[in-house]
Amino acid sequence: MSALPDPVWPVVVLAIIQAGDALMCIKPVPFIAQCFEDVNWPRRYWWIMPPLKFAAAAGLILGIWLPYLGAVTCAALVLYFMVAIAMHVAARDFGRNLFLNATVMLLICIAVGVFSFMA
Repeated sequence: MSALPDPVWPVVVLAIIQAGDALMCIKPVPFIAQCFEDVNWPRRYWWIMPPLKFAAAAGLILGIWLPYLGAVTCAALVLYFMVAIAMHVAARDFGRNLFLNATVMLLICIAVGVFSFMA
């Protein structure tokens, strides 16, 4: 495992995706609100998603210079999306949110981890 990402560009792309997702969660756009509702995520906890996603973006960017931070953040995102998939399955939400959003994001996070931190 590498302490710093090499190449860096996949980490930057993932950070941009996370920051964009965080922005869309501030006042959840309709498809994100529907996703939260479909997995029975209590509305009183919706506020935590933007800071969590901004923190992930920051951890990825800072991890370009701080050893292991990017790798740990990437691993945390893998766990996050594994939990998201489990929540979709538990809620029997087998549509777009599960396959296009959570599963594709899990695969992207795994790919970034392998490509940038394990190669």
